[in-house]
Formats: sequence, structure tokens, C-alpha cells
Amino acid sequence: MEAYKPSERKNKEEERLAIQRAKDRARTARWDLNIAIFLLVVLIIVIILLFQGIALEIVALVAVIGLGMVWLTGWRQGRQLFEYFCEEELSRLEYERTLEVEKAVEEAVRKAIRERLR
Repeated sequence: MEAYKPSERKNKEEERLAIQRAKDRARTARWDLNIAIFLLVVLIIVIILLFQGIALEIVALVAVIGLGMVWLTGWRQGRQLFEYFCEEELSRLEYERTLEVEKAVEEAVRKAIRERLR
């Protein structure tokens, strides 16, 4: 049972790295063009309200609500992307593991065939 410890540790480390890659990808993809356009619209609304002479308290409230919506939308999109990227990274990791097993089995079969042919 001790022989499996290093491979288990290696698998856990690979999974941790795959999850970290998924987090990094989600963090960078969270603020896409849609969020930037939404933020620009909030800014335009605030500027229009200021030029219309609306009270500063109301404009500030609109700005805070708009920024809150931008943050909430970005957070939600980041969470969804993380789940997607995490699933993608872990499935890629599982595929790489099956390839390693297939190569090991193929090599063992070839070795056994060579031994029989001798």
C-alpha cells in the first residue's frame, strides 16, 4: 500500500494544478466585452443624469447600483466560467492519465510479444 502513496500524491498535485489553471482562466475571462459595455452604459447614464441637473444623491445612488450590478454580473460569470474550465481541465487530466495507462499496457504487451518470439 505504501507504493501507491507517491502516485496518489502526484495525482492530487496534478488535480490541484488543474483547478488552479481553471481559476486563473476564469479570473481573466470574467471581465469580457459585455461587462465593459455594461460599465460604459452605467457611466453614460450617470453623465446624462448629471447634465440633466438631477440631484447628486440620486446620481450617486444610480452609480452605486450600476457598479454593484457590474460586479455581481462579473462575479456570476466568473463562477460559471470556473465551473466550466474546472470540468474541462479535470477531464483533460483524466484523458492524459488514461493515455499513460494505455501506453504502459501497450509497452507491456509489446514486451511480452518480444519475449515469446525469442
